Amino acid sequence: MAPMTAAGEQMYALVERLYPLCRSITGDGVRATLEIVDEYVPLQVHEVPTGTQVLDWTVPQEWNIRDAYVADTAGHRVVDFAASSLHVLGYSVPVSATMPLAELRGHLHTLPDHPGWVPYRTSYYKPEWGFCLAQETLDAMPDGDYEVRIDSTLADGYLTYAEHVVPGQVPDEVIVSSHVCHPSLANDNLAGIAVAAFLARALAEQTPYYTYRFIFAPGTIGAITWLARNAERVERVKHGLVLACAGDPGRLTYKQSRRGDAEIDRVMRHVLPASERPHHITEFTPYGYDERQYCSPGFDLGVGSLSRTPYAGYPEYHTSADNLDLVSPEAMADTLALCREAFAVLDRNRRYVNLSPYGEPQLGRRGLYDALGGRSDTQQAQLAMLWVLNLSDGEHSLLDVAERSGLPFGAVAAAADALHGAGLIKA
Repeated sequence: MAPMTAAGEQMYALVERLYPLCRSITGDGVRATLEIVDEYVPLQVHEVPTGTQVLDWTVPQEWNIRDAYVADTAGHRVVDFAASSLHVLGYSVPVSATMPLAELRGHLHTLPDHPGWVPYRTSYYKPEWGFCLAQETLDAMPDGDYEVRIDSTLADGYLTYAEHVVPGQVPDEVIVSSHVCHPSLANDNLAGIAVAAFLARALAEQTPYYTYRFIFAPGTIGAITWLARNAERVERVKHGLVLACAGDPGRLTYKQSRRGDAEIDRVMRHVLPASERPHHITEFTPYGYDERQYCSPGFDLGVGSLSRTPYAGYPEYHTSADNLDLVSPEAMADTLALCREAFAVLDRNRRYVNLSPYGEPQLGRRGLYDALGGRSDTQQAQLAMLWVLNLSDGEHSLLDVAERSGLPFGAVAAAADALHGAGLIKA
């Protein structure tokens, strides 16, 4: 099995393990998720107490749930949390009652346009309770009394998030962020979690230039908490990527940072077309995933977002149809491969200064032409050297050289390595 194919199968197996767990913005489901991810990449887990002020937000009470159901008079569970964690409105307060269907309907959520699907709904910051079910299930429920039970707790506890750091040659950081708060939704965002974990493993096999910090946190409140607790470190963050919806069959979509010209934006604009993959690049909007927190104006970090079909862009989004059939090993492997290609460019991109800028230095005397003999790309390699020499003025990066010359970044980087080894340029 090819390495990338093997990685795809392993990522899919991780998604399968995580899929049944009931996750939310706090609680034991998040901890259980991080415990499993920790088997793939060691995590530093952080627990932030309820009531902690994090920027303009406050860490909420912790929510945990043991059981929930709607049962008819015969005791049959018409709606059963044990069958799917989507069946309960996220953060539902506890309830134990018997009520007629007419009263219960106000607490039932369905998707009439997709009668066989169960929606994903939450009520994080407003005390509420409810159930999510298929419209066809509701249509089959006769009038009468139903036993309603939600065995949950809302109590002071913690918000849980985790980090994994791949040390680099410099303390400047690239952050990779994935949200861990959604229950049984395979693409949103178990696929993103899996790709992030395997990207971390791949980077750890190298000696990267940058330090790579992987953040696994609940959406919105988790990223806000991380930013609040790491205000002194934010200046080290030079680049970043939010990973979400990474396993569906759609084309790759990159959403640019708020800046629009951040280095990660330029790298993605270079790598995606060069890869010849079907793709789409979009402008920044302050709606979506946690890129909107990292790109909030006070921080304005160079953080973009990579997905396949973006949020709300596929009909299965936030429904029970976002299941294990929607994601594939091949799609996750492709997303992982693109991330590795992009980070290879990001990690290698440098500015150099030509140490022999007056006229063209004699490359043959230094054995640089001879070293290329017999290569099928000799002419391209020679041209890359000339371009690197000409643009190594301390102002142009290797990505600038690749874009202006139309040469592959790999050829430009190889030329820079050769010239640096010959003492003709310095970083």
